[in-house]
Amino acid sequence: MAASSVERSGIATTPFPRHVVSKRFPSDHFPKPTLNFEIRSRRCRIGLTLASLRSSDESTSNRNYGGGHRNLVGGAMELESALEDFPYDVESKDMHTLPRPLSSNHLSNSVSDGSRLRVAYQGVRGAYSELAAEKAYPNCEAVPCEQFDTAFEAAERWLVDRAVLPIENSLGGSIHRNYDLLLRHRLHIVGEVKLAVRHCLLANHGVEIEDLERVLSHPQALDQCENTLMKLGLVREAVDDTAGAAKHVALHKLKDTGAVASSAAAGIYGLQILAHDIQDDSDNVTRFLMLAREPIIPGTDRPFKTSIVFSLEEGPGVLFKALAVFALRQINLTKIESRPLRMQPLRASDDGNGGSPKYFDYLFYVDFEASMADQNAQNALRHLKEFATFLRVLGSYPMDTSMT
Repeated sequence: MAASSVERSGIATTPFPRHVVSKRFPSDHFPKPTLNFEIRSRRCRIGLTLASLRSSDESTSNRNYGGGHRNLVGGAMELESALEDFPYDVESKDMHTLPRPLSSNHLSNSVSDGSRLRVAYQGVRGAYSELAAEKAYPNCEAVPCEQFDTAFEAAERWLVDRAVLPIENSLGGSIHRNYDLLLRHRLHIVGEVKLAVRHCLLANHGVEIEDLERVLSHPQALDQCENTLMKLGLVREAVDDTAGAAKHVALHKLKDTGAVASSAAAGIYGLQILAHDIQDDSDNVTRFLMLAREPIIPGTDRPFKTSIVFSLEEGPGVLFKALAVFALRQINLTKIESRPLRMQPLRASDDGNGGSPKYFDYLFYVDFEASMADQNAQNALRHLKEFATFLRVLGSYPMDTSMT
């Protein structure tokens, strides 16, 4: 079967936000950075200025799912084709000199001293995502980003070297937004890291638990500590992230409000820890993906995991057949997730009812325990390609076998 057969699906990508513009370069898919050096306050700062990029929505779609996708998936069964202005001082504890999260509005004015690997994460300092980035890449320069989208863009546009983003939690389930962004952007999964989430109740110094009337945190964190917070009689209020809640409590010197966040956030924002490990379930682990512009070369010297995404024709037993290609080869699946096919959510019925919409179209994300260097895994994907309307390898990478 021709390799191009995996391109049959009419997938249309969600266009970039209007403030992010892009243009193809004949030599590569990434903008070429120019470095401008300027001495400020006895420190050398490097201003990274990217060439402005422009493209229509159609060319963006072609890049993400058309020609560029053909280069990646065209030989999906062969190893090489399948895997193919904000300055900050991280040492400062002063609230006003902490790094501001990177936003799409100033992606092109990032600063780096070039001495460490720069790793993007979503949130502000003290977020669990920052802890995951530092676990994945010790001694890295962790770069906060306002949104998941911004972290993807920063890595894709050479503003950072890597991105570390959550994909699933043992209690809260999948982070659907990041599944969608994996398909929209051209980054590769090069690793995973698991982080035990240990929530603390934080407050300003001098405040006792009895003084608290309400508590701020991310909705999932509040849910994960529901029993404890109910016993304390605290009103729960949701905010964007855990570390952001701690920052808000500290910045406004609130006396009747606490925050659920990490112990690291307490140290960064000068808060006291009123209670440790307040989560209702101790088995609270978040899995993060390590993303890069280029894939790694998979091996067989240690346990590997491979992540793919595919779509199928409608029909009885089609999903069963797709999953059977792994079962027949004794390949263990560790994750399956379905997401609606954007821009084409409904499929017209061909049963003689005038072609009225009948079926929902879905993409299937699957993780399995095998390396793309393994002939068995290559055969499984070759088999899957025979009836998949779309197939893409997101990455083949070492498994994190630790429990925290």
